[in-house]
Amino acid sequence: MLLQPRSEATSATHEQLYRALRLRIMYGEVPPGQALTLRGIGKEFNVSMTPAREALRRLVAEGALSLSNSGRVSTPELSSERLEELAALRALIEPELATRALPRAHMALIERLTSINNDVAQAIAHRDAVGYIRLNLEFHRTLYLRAQAPAMLAMAETVWLQLGPTMRALYGKLNRTEAPRNHRLILAALRAGDEPSLRLALRADVTAGLKLLAE
Repeated sequence: MLLQPRSEATSATHEQLYRALRLRIMYGEVPPGQALTLRGIGKEFNVSMTPAREALRRLVAEGALSLSNSGRVSTPELSSERLEELAALRALIEPELATRALPRAHMALIERLTSINNDVAQAIAHRDAVGYIRLNLEFHRTLYLRAQAPAMLAMAETVWLQLGPTMRALYGKLNRTEAPRNHRLILAALRAGDEPSLRLALRADVTAGLKLLAE
């Protein structure tokens, strides 16, 4: 009788740890090439080796972490070819998500996106790299949720996850002082119900920065 609750508790601990690490990587809190150890994770999150090992296994399977031949687990350092591939995936998936969301892009959604974009500007003004990445992804996710295409959104999030550490490096290279111009173009296209302009603005937004890193 006591075994089932304990099993459920272990499963819940693993899921919470996996999601916490996943968000940390996606938001660029872990730089490229940084190692993650079972002991370090266990100490920081106060968990046993089992949930830590399972969480890392899942993140490796998603491409968020790399596993070397020696068993070292770390965030990936992406090659130019890999960056170009991921940028191409974003350029394929995200304009399609935005297009599917457009018929449901009512004024309340546009106002919400405008508010998030204002927060993006504040994060940039305060040189908050992690805040910027988190809010930028929130801007995109909030729009894409209206697409009602969960499988496609899951694919986009997997790409974001693989790019997280690299996006942190990109933030420093861009040296931005204002919110992304393409966000304003996305909002304008949504207000106008202009699908071609929306697709163009989305494609430019998701590829412009990554092209700099691939150079």
